[in-house]
Amino acid sequence: MATALQNSAKIPIPPINPKDPFLSKLASVAATSPETLLNRPVERSVSYNEHRPRRPPPDLPSLLLHGRIVYIGMPLVPAVTELVIAELMYLQWMDPKEPIYIYINSTGTTRDDGETVGMETEGFAIYDALMQLKNEIHTVAVGAAIGHACLLLASGTKDKRFMMPHAKAFPLQVITNRDTLVKLIAKHTGNSEESVATVMKRPFYMDSTKAKEFGVIDKILWRGQEKIMSDAASPEDWDRNAGIKVVDGI
Repeated sequence: MATALQNSAKIPIPPINPKDPFLSKLASVAATSPETLLNRPVERSVSYNEHRPRRPPPDLPSLLLHGRIVYIGMPLVPAVTELVIAELMYLQWMDPKEPIYIYINSTGTTRDDGETVGMETEGFAIYDALMQLKNEIHTVAVGAAIGHACLLLASGTKDKRFMMPHAKAFPLQVITNRDTLVKLIAKHTGNSEESVATVMKRPFYMDSTKAKEFGVIDKILWRGQEKIMSDAASPEDWDRNAGIKVVDGI
């Protein structure tokens, strides 16, 4: 009986290359001590989950902060103000000499439909924090910069204020501290307070070209954009070259 069990426990030995020392040793072990191989613990193969991170990845604002980027992508409500000011203070503490990049896509303290969602002090709080920084501030409008967000865009370091070609800037909102906003926008755009107050009496949407002309930004972020626009003919020249005669009153 013992002989039968021993025979049944033997592992079939395939033909081997006698010159291969590893296979020769393996065959010898299988023939003399099959239990050594049969009782060997099975190693678990590496599954897909083994390559998954052991901890959650950092949130997106943290990743941007690592690149010294602050993104304002919401109306200026208290939670946004708290995060933005904290990031600005942290970046200055990390390095007071390296630039800080602020990307703006915000309707300020209101929503698109004009409904107030935040106090005007939220916008002024971020502005005052910016004015206290030692760092060079690069501002970039990537969607909309309305009301206090327009002020933040204009308050970047001179020659470091940018705008994407299809972004919009709009200084007017339902603003209680209108005079303060007029003075600050006039200060950062180089316009007189009277001219700023005049354009803010009505909706004054600016595309990237108008925003540059008005002094809100310094450059348009589109490769070749400025050269293309400077070389482009005016509407009147297009009409004249096309042989179109413009009739007054039409």
